Amino acid sequence: MANAPRRTRKPAAKKPQAAPVYEASKDELLKYYRDMLLIRRFEEKAGQMYGMGAIGGFCHLYIGQEAVVVGVQAAMKKGDASITTYRDHGHLLASGADPKLVLAELTGRSGGISKGKGGSMHMFDTANHFYGGHGIVGASVPIGAGLAFAAKYRETDHVSLTYFGDGAANQGQIYETFNMAALWQLPVVFIVENNQYAMGTSVKRASAQVELYRRGESMGIPGKPFDGMNVLEVKAVADEAIAWCRAGKGPILLEAKTYRYRGHSMSDPAKYRSREEVQKMRAEQDPIDQVKKRLIDGKMATEDDLKAIDREIKDIVAEAAKYAEESPEPELSELYTDIVA
Repeated sequence: MANAPRRTRKPAAKKPQAAPVYEASKDELLKYYRDMLLIRRFEEKAGQMYGMGAIGGFCHLYIGQEAVVVGVQAAMKKGDASITTYRDHGHLLASGADPKLVLAELTGRSGGISKGKGGSMHMFDTANHFYGGHGIVGASVPIGAGLAFAAKYRETDHVSLTYFGDGAANQGQIYETFNMAALWQLPVVFIVENNQYAMGTSVKRASAQVELYRRGESMGIPGKPFDGMNVLEVKAVADEAIAWCRAGKGPILLEAKTYRYRGHSMSDPAKYRSREEVQKMRAEQDPIDQVKKRLIDGKMATEDDLKAIDREIKDIVAEAAKYAEESPEPELSELYTDIVA
């Protein structure tokens, strides 16, 4: 009788060290609050305009995930590059893009940041070193490594902040990129925004290894998970990761545990999760409410102060919507411009 195959025990998962929390000043906290609130109000307006038919095609909202990009952006310096997926409106706003130009792009107008030809998923702002939203799942990752290669080749100390989602984490091109980044010691911070659901499938149902920050271990890429709903934790972890890359130590992989409140896109009814689950996240972990509480409890701002900021941001978004609606559509001749032959 043949010997039964011997079972091998999986090695115990390493317990990650607790993430640090950044000690922000009053001015920094107010800036984080304002930046996150701008993204929230902008995305709410985008969702409203999509429902009215003013925005066509795909539209992926960033509502709930605002702390990730705001915290990382706060750790960057001028010249650092960033690149992300098709859920890119918030990334553009955090990098300093004019909300008017972003909303005009969503409505396909010539006054848009990509002349109305990129739409929701393909917007660029190279003046602010933002190299695009990308519609192909995982496509941002090899390009982000290329940005890091360029920084190293030019002998700068700039870093590439390269975002992707939990759904993209199982794509083959991610691992090809990890291999090259580790081999060439590229200054790239890979950031997986794990909002717990890909298009509609939970991470637990789609991934054999759900600790996504460990995906680079076999290539020697260190990883760290953190609370992506806490902007101060995001800032602290991003500070460490960017410093690692600037010191010439090669790539690093961060996993932001975050959550999107809306569906995958505007056409997604999100029936794969309960309303109670979403409400619980909003009530207990909302990134904007966390900063609001810290400001008020620390007597750094009053309710009236924060309401004034909200009114100011609503005015900015309303002005952006007006600009988008009044901006003309691109001329037909634009079909033949900006084409690489």
